Amino acid sequence: MQIKPRQHLLDIWQAVARHSFERGEWDWGEWGGESSVADAERLLCLLYPATEIPAFRVDDPDTTQEDVQQALKKAGSRLDIPANLVTAVAEFMRRHTGDDKRPTFAGGHYFGPQIMNEEVTEEQRQVGVVDSFSMSITLCLATLGFLRVYETRTRRSDIREAIVELRQATSNRLTAAMVSLLRSFVVNVFDPDAPQGRTLCELLGQGRLSQRQVLNKFQNRFRSLRAAINESVFLGIDVQEGLKDENQLFECGWAWSMVRDAPEVETDEPIGPQPEGIAAPVPYLYFTVVALDGIQDLFSDRTLTLGLLNTEQQQLAEALRLRWELTQQYWSGIARFDDDRWPLEDIPWRTTGQKLESEYFSLSVAAILVHDLMRRRATDDDLTRTVGVMERLAERGRITSRMVRDDPMVHQLHNVGVALPLQGSERIGPPLQWSMNDFSAQLLKRTIQLCTLSRNHTSHDRLLSLAEGVFDHMWRRRIRDGEGTGLWDNVHAVYPDAQLHKRRPAVSWSITERVTEVMVQAYQMYRQPPIRSAELAELARALVSEAAHLLGIEQMEPAPTGDGRHGMQLRNIEVTLRRARSVIDEQPGTAYALTLDVLAQLDSLARAREAADRGV
Repeated sequence: MQIKPRQHLLDIWQAVARHSFERGEWDWGEWGGESSVADAERLLCLLYPATEIPAFRVDDPDTTQEDVQQALKKAGSRLDIPANLVTAVAEFMRRHTGDDKRPTFAGGHYFGPQIMNEEVTEEQRQVGVVDSFSMSITLCLATLGFLRVYETRTRRSDIREAIVELRQATSNRLTAAMVSLLRSFVVNVFDPDAPQGRTLCELLGQGRLSQRQVLNKFQNRFRSLRAAINESVFLGIDVQEGLKDENQLFECGWAWSMVRDAPEVETDEPIGPQPEGIAAPVPYLYFTVVALDGIQDLFSDRTLTLGLLNTEQQQLAEALRLRWELTQQYWSGIARFDDDRWPLEDIPWRTTGQKLESEYFSLSVAAILVHDLMRRRATDDDLTRTVGVMERLAERGRITSRMVRDDPMVHQLHNVGVALPLQGSERIGPPLQWSMNDFSAQLLKRTIQLCTLSRNHTSHDRLLSLAEGVFDHMWRRRIRDGEGTGLWDNVHAVYPDAQLHKRRPAVSWSITERVTEVMVQAYQMYRQPPIRSAELAELARALVSEAAHLLGIEQMEPAPTGDGRHGMQLRNIEVTLRRARSVIDEQPGTAYALTLDVLAQLDSLARAREAADRGV
C-alpha cells in the first residue's frame, strides 16, 4: 500500500475529531484524565502535524486549507479550531497538575499488575513514568510553537488571557519533564561474573568469544566513552568508582521512572517540590528509546529557530543532550560490537537487567542504532545491514509473513504485547509491569527514519518497499465501526484466526499517535530531493548537449510555408530544454525524460522536412 501522508493524515484527523469533539467542544471521554501518557498522545495526534507540516497549520485561521478544515469540521469552523485546541490543552494542563501546583506525569491505567488479580494502588497509578516525561516534552514544544503564532492572530480577549496562562503552565511542565528525565537517567555497573555480566558477555560473544575476550574488547571499545561518562555526568560515588575499574561492565540509559535516591536538579523554575524516585537504577531499552525520541525535539531546527526554550531550559537541554549522545554511542557500539557479525543480527535480543528476550528488544536496539546513524554520517555497510535486520524483524513479527497455528508472535508482539517488570514499583504496592504492543508501529517508524536517511538507491528501495508493507498491515488494523472508527487498534482485522486476548477493538492512543508521527516523517521524507544518480546525470548531460545542438540546426532552417505552428513548437522545445538543464543536478531522471521528449520532437521536425524536400 502506497504511503500518502497528506491523505492518510487527513483521514486520521477526521477520525480523531469525530471521536474527541462533541458539538465543537473537546470531550475527554471515559478514560480522559486517567493517564497523562494517553492524554498527551491524544493531543499530539492533532498538534504534532499542525506544528510540523506547514500545509496542516491551524494556528492562523486565514491560511487554514480547505481539506484540513473539512477534516476537522467536528472541531468547529476555521476560527473555532485553534481556540478549541487551546481549551483542550489548557484542560490537559489542569488535569495533570497536583494540588501543590506541581506538574504530574501519572502512568495511570497504563500500569498493570505483574500478578493476575492483584490491584494496582492509587499511589502507584500516580507515579510518573518516562513515557510521560518524554511525551510531555514533545507536547509542550508543539504547544509553545502553536501559541507563538496563534496569539498574534486571535482578537478574542478571553482566548488571549487563556494563552498567557497556558504558556506559563506549558513552560513549567516542560521544565518539570526535563528535570524528571535527568533524574531517570542511570548508569549500571556490574561484575562480569554477576548474572547481568554473564548475560551481556554471552550476548556480545555470540558463542564465538570467551568471557575474557569479550571483556578485553569491551575495555578497548568503550574506554573513551567510560571516561566521558565519568567526567561529565554526576552519578554518585559508588558508580563513579565502579566506572573507573575497567574490569567492570556497564550499561547506560533510562529507568522506567525517576531513580531511587536520585539527587534533585537545581532549578529556579516554579515546578514545585521534586518527588522522590522509586525506580531501581537499571536502564530499560524501551524507556531509553522513548527518552531519546523526546529529547531530540529539544534541539530540533524548529525549537531553535522559534527560540522556544528559556535560558534555564537551554541548560537542562544541554545536560539531556549530553546523555542523549552518550547513550546512543554506547548502544550503537553494543549493537555493532563484532564487525563480522553484529549482536543486533542475532535475533531476538536478550536484556540484562530484566532477563527477557524478544524481537521487540531487537527493534529497540535497532531504534537506538537508527538514532545514532542519523546523528553521524552512516556508512553504506551500516545501512545495508540495518535494512536486513528490519526485514527480518518484519518477517519474524508476522507482518510480512503469514502466521502459523497458535502463533506465539501474534500474542507476544501485537495483542497483549511484551510485559516489562517495573523494578522498584513493589516498594509502594504490588509489583507493576508495562506492556508494549506497538511493535508494528515502531517498526514502521524506524523504517521511515532509515528511508529518510538512506541515499543509496538499493537500500532506499528495500526500505520503501518494507515501509509500504508494514503500513498496509497497520492501516488494516484500524477500527472499522463503533467507538473509535478510523483509529487504532483492531489486531483481529489482520489476524482473524488468532485466539486474541481482547476480542473487542479498543482505541489505543499509543498506536494512533505513533502512526500519526510516522505520517509526519513520511511527509518530510517526500519533501527531500530524490536520490541523485551520477550515472543518470552524465547520460542526461549527454542528451541535453545533443538536443541543444539539434535545436540549433533546426532553428537555422526556414519555416515551412504557411505553417504558423513551427515557431511556437520551437519555442516550446527551447523552454523544455531550459527546464531540463535547470534540474539536471537535482533530478537527473526528470532531465533525462524531458530531453528524450525534446529529441523526439526534433526528430519529427527533421523527418517532416526531409519528406517535404523529397516531394519537391
